[in-house]
Amino acid sequence: MSEYLFVYGTLLKDFDGYMSKFLKRNSEFVGTGYFNGRLYQISWYPGAVLSDLPSEKVFGHLFKIHNEQKTFQILDNYEGIGESAEHPNEYKRELIQAYLGSKVTINTWVYVYNLPTTHLKLITSGNYLRQ
Repeated sequence: MSEYLFVYGTLLKDFDGYMSKFLKRNSEFVGTGYFNGRLYQISWYPGAVLSDLPSEKVFGHLFKIHNEQKTFQILDNYEGIGESAEHPNEYKRELIQAYLGSKVTINTWVYVYNLPTTHLKLITSGNYLRQ
């Protein structure tokens, strides 16, 4: 388990949205980093899938979550986890290894896109805010 969450889209600290503000109030910003994956444009928001290739990176922010059970319950609902969501199981929360700087690794949760990506546009920079 982990008390950390890595975000790469609408939960980024620089994104102006109600859920990014919720995350700021219920966590502590740790730093910037990346994980091995590919980033896609889903709609007005992105989705990432994991990769084994070191050259494929998704960039974002790492937060240390306060009151994990309550905070993750709200975030899971926002991310569409579960059958009752608007887009059921569009994402899943997975425990991964992310990188801060070039040497620090940390076990963290991340919301991974859980549907096919063949029809989606790849964000080649791996950075949602600088696509």
